[in-house]
Parts: sequence; C-alpha cells; structure tokens
Amino acid sequence: MKSSDIRQSFFDFFKQKGHEIVRSAPVIPAEDPTLLFTNAGMNQFKDVFLGTGSRPYTRAADTQKCIRASGKHNDLEDVGRDTYHHTFFEMLGNWSFGDYYKKEAIMWAWELLTDVWMLPKDRLYATVFEDDDEAFEIWRHHTDIDPDHIQRHGAKDNFWEMGETGPCGPCSEIHIDLTTDKSGAGFVNADNPLVIEIWNLVFIQYNRKQDGELELLPNKHVDTGMGFERVTAVLQGKTSNYDSDIFTPILDEIGKITGTTYTGKMDSESDMAMRVIADHIRTLAFAIADGGTPSNEGRGYVLRRILRRGVRYVRKLGKNEPVIYKLTGVLCETLGEVFPELVQQKELIERIIKSEEASFLATLDRGVEIFSEVVELQKKKGKTEIEGADAFKLYDTYGFPLDLTRLMATEIGFSVDEAGFETHMQEQQNRARQDRKEKTASVHENSTWDVLSEGPESEFLGYKQLISKSVVRKAKHGEKSILLVLDRTPFYAESGGQVGDKGQLENENYRLTVSDTQKDGEQIVHVVTAIENKRTGAKVDLSSFKFTELSGIMDASVEKNLRADTARNHTATHLLHEALRKVLGDHVQQKGSLVGPDRLRFDFSHFERLTDEDISRIEEMVNAEVRLAKAVTKHEDVAFEDAKKMGALAFFGDKYGDRVRVVEVPGYSVEFCGGTHLDNIGQIGMLKIISESSIASGIRRVEAITGDAAEAMFREEHLQLKAMREMLNAQSEMQVKEKVQKLLDDRKDLEKELEKLKMQLAASKMDDLLKEAEEINGIKVLAKVMQASSADELKQLGEALNSKLKNGAALLGAVVGEKVSLVAMVSDDLTKQLQAGKLVGEVAKTVKGGGGGRPNFATAGGKDPSKLEEAMTLFKQIIHEKLS
Repeated sequence: MKSSDIRQSFFDFFKQKGHEIVRSAPVIPAEDPTLLFTNAGMNQFKDVFLGTGSRPYTRAADTQKCIRASGKHNDLEDVGRDTYHHTFFEMLGNWSFGDYYKKEAIMWAWELLTDVWMLPKDRLYATVFEDDDEAFEIWRHHTDIDPDHIQRHGAKDNFWEMGETGPCGPCSEIHIDLTTDKSGAGFVNADNPLVIEIWNLVFIQYNRKQDGELELLPNKHVDTGMGFERVTAVLQGKTSNYDSDIFTPILDEIGKITGTTYTGKMDSESDMAMRVIADHIRTLAFAIADGGTPSNEGRGYVLRRILRRGVRYVRKLGKNEPVIYKLTGVLCETLGEVFPELVQQKELIERIIKSEEASFLATLDRGVEIFSEVVELQKKKGKTEIEGADAFKLYDTYGFPLDLTRLMATEIGFSVDEAGFETHMQEQQNRARQDRKEKTASVHENSTWDVLSEGPESEFLGYKQLISKSVVRKAKHGEKSILLVLDRTPFYAESGGQVGDKGQLENENYRLTVSDTQKDGEQIVHVVTAIENKRTGAKVDLSSFKFTELSGIMDASVEKNLRADTARNHTATHLLHEALRKVLGDHVQQKGSLVGPDRLRFDFSHFERLTDEDISRIEEMVNAEVRLAKAVTKHEDVAFEDAKKMGALAFFGDKYGDRVRVVEVPGYSVEFCGGTHLDNIGQIGMLKIISESSIASGIRRVEAITGDAAEAMFREEHLQLKAMREMLNAQSEMQVKEKVQKLLDDRKDLEKELEKLKMQLAASKMDDLLKEAEEINGIKVLAKVMQASSADELKQLGEALNSKLKNGAALLGAVVGEKVSLVAMVSDDLTKQLQAGKLVGEVAKTVKGGGGGRPNFATAGGKDPSKLEEAMTLFKQIIHEKLS
C-alpha cells in the first residue's frame, strides 16, 4: 500500500464507525500561547478534556501534524541516528468524547490492524497499565490476540497525564515485533528498534487533583495516537521509516541536488546527513506554512536551530550553497493533496528557508574556523571540552545554536561546558534587561515613598476622561524629578509600546508639570520635572520641595493634543499590523513597538527587506480602511477564552490574564490591547511609512507617521519638488527625474574624463619618477610614497609606471584614509629572479597587512601607516639580498 492509501484507509475505517473526519490543527498553536508546537493529536481537543469546550460530534478521527523538537518532547538529537525518530511526524488518531470507551477502542484497533491492514497477529503485542484489569480482560476475551502477548507495565509506560494536574488515565499500547525469529517479547517498551510501538490507546477516566489524589471524571474519553511514519514502514515491509515512500522521494531529490546516493546504511555519514535533511525540511515547511518563522526567540529559535543544523549537514554532502529550500517542491507533490497549505504557501516557504540558509552560510565558514581553533587550543591544554565562553561566542557572533556546537564537539570526542554557556547567556540577558531599565531607573529606585494619604491607589480613568480630581497617595524624590502616585488618575503609564502621558497636576498654590508617566508594578507613577508657584510665578527647587504642600485635592489633566496624537498612532499601528499580515503573510508577528504622539514604530518577524511595491500595497490597504471611517470598538474586561473566539491574536510567549481588553476595528482587526485609541479610524487621516530597516536577523522595523504629520510631510515634499521643477525648468515631475538623471550622468562622464586627464598627467611624469630609481646590482629599483585618493588610483599609477619599467623593480605606496595601499612591479625580463607577488606580500607584513598577485604586478594593503617608510626601505633590502 502507498502511504496515501494507508492514511485514507484509516479515515475510511473510522468514518464507517461513525467518526467525524476533522482537519489537522495547525502545527503552530495560535490559540495556545503556552505551547511551542502542536506535539500530539489531542492538543486541538484540550478544551474538551478540560471541560471548558465542546464539539458538535462525540467521535472524531484525523491525521495531526506534530513537531517534537523542544522541551519535554524533543526528538531532535535522535534524528538521523536511528530509523524511527523525527522532529515532524503525522499522528493518526481517533477520539471519543464521553461516547464509547475501552471495549470499542481496543476492538476497533485490533480490527484495523489485523483484518484491514492484515498485520500478522503473532507479531503484535498489547500492553496495559499494571492495575487495569478491565483493559486486560477486553484484550483477552474480545480479540483473538495470543494471551501470552498481553503484558502489564507500570505508570512510566502505560499511564498518561496531561500535566501535574488535570485529566489522565491508563493507556494500552500496541507494539510490533520485527525480529527475524519473532523473539521480541522481552523487548516490548525497551526502546528497541526491532520491537516498536505503533499505536497508543489512552483511556481518560481520572482527574488528578492538586494533592495528587485521583478522582473519577463524570465523562470518560478515548484519545488514541498512531505514528503514521512507523505504521507505513511496517505495512510496506521496511525496517526503517526512511525507506518508506514518505521519505524516498525527498531522499531522491537530495541525491539529485548533491550528487550523493542514499544507501540506507546506519553507519554512513552521508546517509545520516541525508536523513537529517529529509526530516528537517518537513518540520520547516509545515511550521512556516502554518505561520511560523525562524527568529531568535521562542518557537522561532527552535526553527532556526533546526534549519542551521540542516545547513551544516548539507555542507557534509559537499554543498556550500542554499539547498534545503529546493526540497519544498517534492514535499508539495507528495503531501500537498492532504495538506493543501503546503502548496498555497510554497513560495513563502522557499523564500524564508533560502534567505535563512544564505544568512547562515555567510558566517558558517568563519564559525567552523573558530571552532577548530578552539579545539586545537584545548588539545594543547590536554582538555576535551569546549568552554562555555567559546560556545557562547559561536552562538552570539556566528549564529551557532548550542546543540550545533554540541553536535560538532561530539563528532570529535569533545563535550561542551553547557553550564558555562548558560551563565554567559544569562549575563547577556541581564545586561539587556538593565539597558531597558535605564529610562525608568528613577521610578524603580530603592528610595522609600513618603505616604501622604491612605486608601486605594492608581485607579486608571484615562480610557474615558482626561481630567480628574485626585489625591496624592505617595511621593518621593527621583533623579532631577519628583515621583507621585495618585489615588485615581487619567494619566496613561507607558506600557505595551505606548509612551506615557504628559500633562499637569495643580492645587491652589502650585502647578506641577508631568513630563512622563511610568509603571512600577501596579503603581502608576507621575514623573514631575517642574513646579511653578502660582502666586509668584517662580520656579520651585525640586530637591527642597516639601511634599506636605501636595495635601488635599489635585486637579489632574492630561495634555489632550498629545494624547490624541498618540491614540491616532496607536490605532494606526493596529491597522498597519493587519496590513502587514495580509500583504506579507501570516508569519508576521509583532516583535516590539513604540507609539508616541509624533510617530509610530513597529517591529515584526519577516525574513527579507520590504520592496517599494510591498510598502505601497500596505499603505494603500491601511488608507483605504481609514477612509471607511469605522467606529473602533473597545471590549473591556473580556474573558481570555472569549477574546480568542473573537479572533484576537495570541502569540507564544505573550502573557495574558484571565480577563483582557480587546480593541477591534470591525471586519478588519482584533487585538489584545490595553492602550488608548481613537473612537473612529477616520480620525487617523492618513498613514505614511517613512522608513523600513532590519534590526536583527528575521526582524524588520517600519516607522510611520499619521494625521497632521503625514500631511506636513506631503506638503513639504510637494514644495521641494516644485522648487526643483523651477530650478531645472522642468514641465512635469517625470521631467524632473529625467533632468536629474542627465545631470548625474554628465557628472559621471566628467569625472571619468578628469580621471583620464589625471592619469595622462601622471604618466607624463613617470619618466621623471624613474630617474629617482637606485641601481642595485645592475637593475633599477624604485620605492616611492605617493599621493593617491584611493587604492584604485594608486594601482593605475602603478600600471602607468609598469608600462615604462625596463630591467627594474618598483614599489609605490600611499596612505588612503587610515590604511596603507601598496603596488609592486617587476619588469618582465626579471620575473625569473624576482616576483612582484612575493615581494609585496613580504613587505606588507611591515604595515600589518598582506597581499599578492602576478610575478610582474601585485597589490597589497595594511593597517599601520606609520610603518610605510620602513616598508619602502625593506623593499630595497629584500631585492639587494635576492640579487646577491
């Protein structure tokens, strides 16, 4: 049977048993930010097992895309080394939600395996939990399995739990004996490749309480999982998953690209490399198709590690160019029908993988050199461990994930000081955290607060009002400021990328300028940088100001124009985010933002520079939406699960409470957000992207302006263009471009002509220059420091001199910027005795450089201009020695 037929026969079998055939959930679990990757078929039914959700059916079956490459479930290290571990695999499964239970699950599993797929009964073993007499008796009396092939095992192998608490229950596994003599009884649950588990039937009947006690659930469920790759290999009579038709098309394509033949040998280095690559392209393609992208954090970093591991194995097959992305096509051909998202996202998958491969290849060679140098140094010390500092340098500077360094070390019998690596990683993270804290250092400093009044504090009113009557609860001196906490405030404290509000606090005697608002835990801290005495108009010295002057009611007022401009940019950021996802793809995720009154900045995951066309499409999409002037809906205090059902984007690593705030632009954008926003998107006016750049590998940044700022920019650019038209006497904007281009072309022609004249002048002086040559052992030798604006100019001078050089050798040198350029020449009649390449290479060492070239003409460079004259002298000495 072909693998596609096996999958379909599974669906057909359970459809006949009344099951709903459901689609695989995405391998990127967008609705569960606590999970890196979907790693089991039950993930999409987690809410049903927890009792928080339901489905319109009680029986289901599917094939679930799974990735196990991190955390508790991590098969990455075993991939390629054996025949059956994978980072990506399909899990065939059937479920019962309070419907059938153990009897049907066991009987149907046996029926499919032995009656439909005709697996030999005498090679199958069933395991049950040691106390599960019910399952044992079902196997014994309701199937025709050999009773001696039913084994009891402990909780480690035959009791499934979702976590430390929650739904759990015993399981029954089905194993197949692949030994030649059917002697595998003792190898069940022994991790032996000849006796492997092919199906796990989990019976969820308990709830594990906090104290560890088990209580029966009101409804009992069935959750089964069968490794598709394993059962396919078994049904196709293969002892290795990689020999099945799931992998052979990929391995064949790798062979075509690299010129390597797959032999299936476990001890072959090239075969292992091909297995790793075949596995990794599946993981990468499915993850990217479902919205993942390689990056430096979370699931993105897992993908980057897998990709870079694959690139290193491509190198082992002799290829020093992007290769992995080329395998996307064969994956689409073999799996595109059952997983159409692969075909739909093919171009995106190829672009992302190719970009990542090229990026890593740019640093891989140097990283390998550094690794080799470290190894040699450790060998001289009599050590066989890569130190943590060196492993971290390879990670931080050359992009080597720790597991790649570990892999390379293992191959030569070395280990890695992983604890030392983690220490350096933690130090770097601490430094980054410290940098982020610098701005708010005065807010968080350890000086104690003076308590001015008792009662609740920091109630935020700013969603609905910009002024309030407030009471100061706490005060303390900051660095060149006074910090205040109020009982209630309209001031928004900086968070979620939005800057803090500015404004005033005022009582009968004093007017306080609030220049920033920050958070300190749950406290909203008002940063006061100026105080005016209202009676005298004088500025008050902050350091001597007495906090008792702040007793009683204070009038708090936010600077409304700044707040409005900030809200405009924040709402525009939401529109921009959605437009980026629509134009570039669902892999786009917010990685950071800054929303102020003057502009907005948005960082997001993407693998390449945005084209002018991309930017135009994004702007057009946002501005078209702005013109619809929709009301912005702010959903206050929404249950997190309800917010997800509304379509609010939840990203891995983001922290969400049980109750959240959701900002919605109906029909366009839904996001979790605690910031301040417009009432209507029409108030944005327009959005204009003013810059686009890279801030890290896989992270892009766009900056944009809106409203009055965007209008002012367009007005200024229009006036500048009008002025240029008048200066150039152009009739249209197109003619401005044409005339400017002509000016640039004319200038380039003039520069070439000037260069030509300069060289002619220099050539005319070559005869005079040669008169300065010394005679050493019958040949002319010239060593001269010249004036040159570039290395190319010096080279041209050298070529002019070389054309006139007879029976001689010459060295010209110049200081260009802060570096040295050298050109050496030897006349053709002397190249058997002297070679310009060797001469210039030796001389260049004096100026801390190197170089080389042809026997009659060579160039070099150096870093130490102070040694240039010394290099000239050395040139003459070397020639004297060689001719002597």
